[in-house]
Amino acid sequence: MTTGMITATTITTTMSTDAALTLHQLFSPAFPVGAFAYSHGLETAVQAGQVGDASALQGWLAAVLRHGAGWSDAVLLAQAAQGADPAMLSELGLALSPSAERRLETEQQGRAFAATVSDVWGLEIPAAPYPVAVGLAVRALELPLTEALRLYLQAFASNLAGAGVRLIPLGQTDGQRVVQALAPLCAELAARAQGAGLDDLGGFAPLVDIASQRHDMLYSRLFRS
Repeated sequence: MTTGMITATTITTTMSTDAALTLHQLFSPAFPVGAFAYSHGLETAVQAGQVGDASALQGWLAAVLRHGAGWSDAVLLAQAAQGADPAMLSELGLALSPSAERRLETEQQGRAFAATVSDVWGLEIPAAPYPVAVGLAVRALELPLTEALRLYLQAFASNLAGAGVRLIPLGQTDGQRVVQALAPLCAELAARAQGAGLDDLGGFAPLVDIASQRHDMLYSRLFRS
């Protein structure tokens, strides 16, 4: 795998604005990473009847967070923010993608995130899988890692909850109840990920992974994954 563009060198800048505001900007739905275009395999699960109401959506997303990409992304983000080799982390991030669409999801969002941060803040964040690119930005902008992890996971859950609202469909209030119910899990995983090592990477969410692998075979699709 060619990762020649990715080096361990990043530019550190002194924050001139409140770090919390910067974090909320980075994880706002308005930040142009295209997250709205991806369902992470949820579209397959809805069409298969595996997720059909708010309770099932909450359970599905909890599994994604605790046993799937939520946990792995949090560890990769933390490692990148703490100075681990970004080329190695990028290889791991791509290897952990169980399907071509999931790989596209993390690559495209990471590339868009890195380009926007670099342009707005005058940095040199290389294209990398999304959590790695976020971790590099957190390090370069000297942002608080714990809050970055919490907001990253909440934004991840919120985006997928939004996909569920459209797909099932659910009311917006039900979608927000799901996000609120998952907040303690996001906080728990963020705290664990900050002290985790690369040996803690990985998980076991086979239904989620199979759903992502079958997504491109659906007759009609709203999402890219």
